[in-house]
Amino acid sequence: MWHLSGVPVTRRNSAVKRGAAPARRRSPCPVACSLDIFGDRWTLLIVRDLIFGRTRFKDFIASPEGIPTNILTDRLERLLAHGVVEQIPAEDGTKRLAYRLTEKGKALGSVLKAMRDWGLTWEKSTRVPG
Repeated sequence: MWHLSGVPVTRRNSAVKRGAAPARRRSPCPVACSLDIFGDRWTLLIVRDLIFGRTRFKDFIASPEGIPTNILTDRLERLLAHGVVEQIPAEDGTKRLAYRLTEKGKALGSVLKAMRDWGLTWEKSTRVPG
C-alpha cells in the first residue's frame, strides 16, 4: 500500500489508512469532535489552500507555512476519511490525483473567514495574502 504522497506505508507511518473509518469520538461535544478533525496547526491551512484553488500535493507543499510531507499526507488522509475532501483526477491528465472540498469541506469556509477576521482585528502584524 502507498500513501497519497507516493511513500510506501510501513508499520511506523500507517496510523491512518486510506479509506479507514474515522476514529471513535472521545466526546459527543460538537466542538471536541470538530477539533478532532481539524484542530491541529496544519489542517485548516490545507482547507484554506483548497479554497484558494490549490488542488495537488505539490501545491500544498509550496505554501509558505512549510508543512512537512509526512504531516501533509496524514492530514489529507484524515480529511478524506472524514469526508471533508475527495480525490479527483488531476486536470493535467497525469495519473496523479488532485483534491477538492466536498460540501462538508466547503462549509468550513465560514470558519476560516471568522478566523481571518479575528486575526486581522486582533493580531496587528497579520495581513491577507495578495
